[in-house]
Amino acid sequence: MSELRLRGLQKSFDGQPVLHGIDLSVERGTLLALLGPSGSGKTTLLRLLCGFERADAGSVEIDGRQVVGDGLHVPSEQRRIGYVPQEGALFPHLSVADNIVFGLPRGQRRARHRVAELLELVGLPAGFGERAPQQLSGGQQQRVALARALAPSPTLVMLDEPFSSLDAALRLETRQAVAQALAATGATAVLVTHDQSEALSLGREVAVLWNGRLIQTATPQTLYRRPVTRELASFVGEAVLLPGVADERRVRCELGELRLCAPLDNAAAQARGPVDVMVRPEQIRLLRADEMPADGVTAHAALVTEVVFQGQDAGVALQLQAGARLVVRARVPGYLSPQPGQNVRLVVDGEVTAYPRA
Repeated sequence: MSELRLRGLQKSFDGQPVLHGIDLSVERGTLLALLGPSGSGKTTLLRLLCGFERADAGSVEIDGRQVVGDGLHVPSEQRRIGYVPQEGALFPHLSVADNIVFGLPRGQRRARHRVAELLELVGLPAGFGERAPQQLSGGQQQRVALARALAPSPTLVMLDEPFSSLDAALRLETRQAVAQALAATGATAVLVTHDQSEALSLGREVAVLWNGRLIQTATPQTLYRRPVTRELASFVGEAVLLPGVADERRVRCELGELRLCAPLDNAAAQARGPVDVMVRPEQIRLLRADEMPADGVTAHAALVTEVVFQGQDAGVALQLQAGARLVVRARVPGYLSPQPGQNVRLVVDGEVTAYPRA
């Protein structure tokens, strides 16, 4: 598979900028999740990469071959890109096997080239080749769409929110099957999604588009623990934001004195002075009202005001009993969820992120 390189990619529609100078690199064999809210430019970027739209400026290289540049626009059919759309878009009048080989040369279509191999690769029995698409579940249809995209041995695979129409259980099963198939082929792939858990669980790296700008590209762990803006912190997961004062590697706030994450860029200055402190709800550990933490850190008295039970975990609203009587939200394992009205103590585990106040 191939490397993908974007430099200064721009696109406008009717004079309204949609993409602002996108720079992005995807290494061979990497699944990159392209994450962003609706209207951020994700689909436009995917369409530029596939050749469905022309860029206004910038360049795109696939394995060292330029396909977009100054006056250059290589047609989509010459880019060797496999494309998996949202709904699969299988042809209802063709069998599963004929859908898979649709984009191959005539001789390979007649021989149903690699159909059994590709069905096995995406986790479907070879016998499914004779079925009609409408005889398959939504998740099975998406697997067939992936098999069709992989059939011509593309240089890149683009997946445009391919799981968005599936229910929760089927979405998880299909995601796992697709990830395993891409890994087995060593495919270089770009997954476009607005689903944070999908991006964090599938992407080796996650690139975040925000208002047409690429604001952070990082591993899922770094993106979740150290998002570069307050807005991004709240987008990629629940975030507790509190006012505080930072000094060196510590910050003081209503939850006590906490350790700060190191800056992402070693050359960047650590946040100092007034800041907003970002704590993930699962970092807030609850103790009994009479319990003291074994590690000697300060525990804060709080009242449980609300519990939202969700099975494996629970969201807990807590009113601090000191200072401004602030309300914060914690996330605890479901079997440990407290009751509303219960008095508890809380501590914060791990490092936190801080954002300087303007």
